[in-house]
Amino acid sequence: MDLFNTDTIVNILPNDGVANYYSKIFKQQESQHYLDKLLSSISWKNDEAIMFGKHIITKRKAAWYGDSGYAYTYSNTTKQALPWTKELLELKTIVEKTTDESYNSCLLNLYHNGDEGMAYHSDDEQTLRKGSAIASLSFGAERKFLFKHKQTKQTISVLLENGSLLLMKGATQTNWLHRLPPAKKISRPRINLTFRTIVA
Repeated sequence: MDLFNTDTIVNILPNDGVANYYSKIFKQQESQHYLDKLLSSISWKNDEAIMFGKHIITKRKAAWYGDSGYAYTYSNTTKQALPWTKELLELKTIVEKTTDESYNSCLLNLYHNGDEGMAYHSDDEQTLRKGSAIASLSFGAERKFLFKHKQTKQTISVLLENGSLLLMKGATQTNWLHRLPPAKKISRPRINLTFRTIVA
């Protein structure tokens, strides 16, 4: 694990935000270790959302952890943060050292296969510290990730590799949407961890 190799850090956004892609910060064996541990130790639950006025239970599963029992509301549903697990604290420490940022919470998503994805959205809820960094860590199946500028509609694509890190900060959430599109040919699971800062 090369925490301080800055040669691979690239801002993939052309303007109006910063999205630094660190590529793989974990070796294959380490990535598999954390994928297995997270699959078995996290308190996964099907996510619920209100879409177009309808109550939807998503196929993907989610979990919410933090320094304290922070409440986090999105898509008209509220989660209470669970205490950190051993593996989450390890990953939090690594991500903080790599990005030179600090985080007090983490939202995890489990995508069982390529049929499951996420629609365009911004992580701009009022409980998140405005402009704070969000570190997105990926384990498992490689998936395409898309950004779309809110005004110009320009799209940027990046392949999130197994064991890779993407850091979104500055005005990114103000000016850009992002999504995880479905990928029918992918049969393996992917876990995504987004480390965040909640305003207590």
